[in-house]
Amino acid sequence: MGSCGIVRGPGHGARAGALRAAVGVVLLGLGLSLSVPARTACAPAAALQSLTQPQYNDTDGTISSAGFLSPFVKSFLHTVQRNPFPAELILKMVHDFEQGLSDEELIKEALVYEVGFLVCAAIGVLYIVLMPVVGFFLACCRCCGNCGGKMYQKQTSSIQCRRRTLYWSVFVTTAIILAGNICMFRSNEALHVSVAQSPPQLNTTIGNIHTFLTAVPQEIFYVVNASHETIQEVNRNLDDIGPQLGTEIQERFMVTLGPALQPVRLLNQETRNISVQLNELDSSLAQLRSSMSRVQDNVTDVKNSINRTLSKPTCVGCAGLESELQRLTLDTSVAIPSLSEFQTEVDKVILLNLTSKIQQVESHFNSLPQRVIDDTKDVVQKSKQLLADIGTQISQFSSEIPLSGLTNAQGTLNQVQGEMVRMTSEVARVERIRWSVFVALCCAVLLVVVCNLLGLVLGPLGLRPKADPTKRSCTADCGGTFFMMGAGFSFLFSWLFMIVVLLLFLVGGNTYTMICRPWNDGQLLKFVDSSGFIPDIGQALGMKTNISLSDIYSDCEEDKTLWTTLHLNEVLNLEEILNVSKYTDQIQKQFEDTDITLSAITLLSPELKGQLSSFSGKANNLNSTAITQQINDLARINLNTTADELDLAASATNAAVQDELRNEANNLRQIQASIETTIIPQLETLNSTVKRLLSLTKEINGTVGEVLRNVGAAQDFLNTNTTQIVKTVSRSFLDCQLGYFNSYADWANRMITQQVGRCRPVAGALDSVEIILCSNAVASLNAFWFSLGWCMIFLIPSIIFSIKLAKYYRKMNSSDVYDEHILMNHIPRAQMLIN
Repeated sequence: MGSCGIVRGPGHGARAGALRAAVGVVLLGLGLSLSVPARTACAPAAALQSLTQPQYNDTDGTISSAGFLSPFVKSFLHTVQRNPFPAELILKMVHDFEQGLSDEELIKEALVYEVGFLVCAAIGVLYIVLMPVVGFFLACCRCCGNCGGKMYQKQTSSIQCRRRTLYWSVFVTTAIILAGNICMFRSNEALHVSVAQSPPQLNTTIGNIHTFLTAVPQEIFYVVNASHETIQEVNRNLDDIGPQLGTEIQERFMVTLGPALQPVRLLNQETRNISVQLNELDSSLAQLRSSMSRVQDNVTDVKNSINRTLSKPTCVGCAGLESELQRLTLDTSVAIPSLSEFQTEVDKVILLNLTSKIQQVESHFNSLPQRVIDDTKDVVQKSKQLLADIGTQISQFSSEIPLSGLTNAQGTLNQVQGEMVRMTSEVARVERIRWSVFVALCCAVLLVVVCNLLGLVLGPLGLRPKADPTKRSCTADCGGTFFMMGAGFSFLFSWLFMIVVLLLFLVGGNTYTMICRPWNDGQLLKFVDSSGFIPDIGQALGMKTNISLSDIYSDCEEDKTLWTTLHLNEVLNLEEILNVSKYTDQIQKQFEDTDITLSAITLLSPELKGQLSSFSGKANNLNSTAITQQINDLARINLNTTADELDLAASATNAAVQDELRNEANNLRQIQASIETTIIPQLETLNSTVKRLLSLTKEINGTVGEVLRNVGAAQDFLNTNTTQIVKTVSRSFLDCQLGYFNSYADWANRMITQQVGRCRPVAGALDSVEIILCSNAVASLNAFWFSLGWCMIFLIPSIIFSIKLAKYYRKMNSSDVYDEHILMNHIPRAQMLIN
């Protein structure tokens, strides 16, 4: 390529050093040039979900429709039984029942406690005894004509007042009895409904307990299985340790060493651009020299021809053209100082062939994940074994919890439910009989009420003013007869009904005072806890703390977990079971003892630094003024001036040489035209090429300086932080894996202590049984005997008033002489007003 040819052939040692430095630089550049998406040291674990609580059926049930009487019944029973719950007395009688029957002190204590019921029972017995006796004697007395049996009524002035008083007395007592009878019907129906609803409610309650007992093991297994999922997640991450950890290490280098890449890539590109411009400049110079050589030859030929013409004797006045002939000597040489040295430096940088080295470094860089896999193979295998041990330890939780007790409870519930199914039809049959008997009792009382009501209606309707008692109407007599029938039915049934009241009172009243009332205020559970009937739950579970049914009910009412309710922390050390630090510490130590080795990288060797500095210096020393001056000198060549002088000389000389001078002048003009059409465009091309080259060389110095500064800083970073980056990334990866277990341990602790086995269904079951037994069945039963006893009490005044009132409407056998001053107006009397 002439003076602008590329100088090649540096020493082999220098080339090898430059190659090693270039590999380091390209490795640095490759870190940022690889398109790897940002990622963390390990993928985030799946979020652990809270436990889904089982769905339970509503067991509240409906309160009996007889509840309107409950306040009255409870007030009466509280008055009858003012003594507190006899826990000690019951314990004495239960522990030694046979001896208790013969123990006078114990019997006396029991009688003293039941004194209220005994007094009421005595009153009932007195009623049962006296009512038929009084009825018998009254019947005998009346048959003998006494006790109002004589069909004679003395007529006095106060007879109206007496009749009215007796009438309204019977009316009021009958209304009261009717109200009690209505309450009997309602309480009987409420008891019937509560008995009918009890089996479904109990089945629902048992179903809820079944759901609870089934859900508890499932919840525990869910918590344990979540540990298996965590272990599997960590195992997957360990299997993927190469891509995860290796790529993270790559990214750390990419982020940190990125600023050193851009000037290196820019320098590489600028060097190649300069090489392209140098090649274009070399080509332009070669083409220009070729054209200028031809011009020089043509000018030399014309010059020689002119010299021969001027030498002829016939050329008169040509001596003045000697100076013009000397001006035809052209300097056509074009040379650029220091261009050869600069071309040599460019060729040295290009000889590094950084593009081909990128592929080699890429292969080296991509081997980092595999290197991580190879270096951590043993620790990954050991870590997996420790993870299996962690799973085994956590699985002990489900084996140490006494779930067999739940299974036994389910078996017991199944037996109870089977017995309920078997007895449901029998209970329904007995309930139908009971309902029929109670309806008969209600109808018997209603019969008395109907007799009284018929007497109250027919008696006044049939009573005429001024009528003689012996001539009273059949309607009035019928009314009196109904009064006597009502009294007779009262005497006939009341003592039998009082027996029913007494029995139901003793059963229902004591059930309420001995079971329902202490159940409602919590004394019954405390009694069961202190009675020893049920073994202490805490001792059965091997705990130091005693666990009472009252505490369990109270905690379950607040929907606490079995962990809190049963104080399982005394049996199971949850912190120890979920403490996996002894395993994680071993995994951490094994990782710390594992070295992931990265070979040292020298980004720029001293030789390469010197070469880049020399390259920058040569670019800075490129002399642009000389070549610009040469281009300008060539552009100023003008052969037309000499041609004009030849034309002037030809006009002044003789004709012998005139044509020769004109021909030579024309030849010069042709050469000038050739220069303008060929040389001038080549000079313009050369000038633009030089300008582009100079524009590129001006940036080389800054680019090389930036490369030296940034790569130097990057080299210091690699020398001081490579090992630390590997350790930091490895520790971050490990912390992420161990963090899964910490998150799981916190979650499992929270689930077991706050979610597993929320025992509100247990308290709900007791509440449901209390509603079925006390709020419905016992309350309805007590309402029935209270209503029936209410009726029986008011039958006494009803009998008295109705017997006395009957004589005012019945037809007498004899009477007093009619007195005009006595006005026999009936009370009351229906009247019809006709307008």
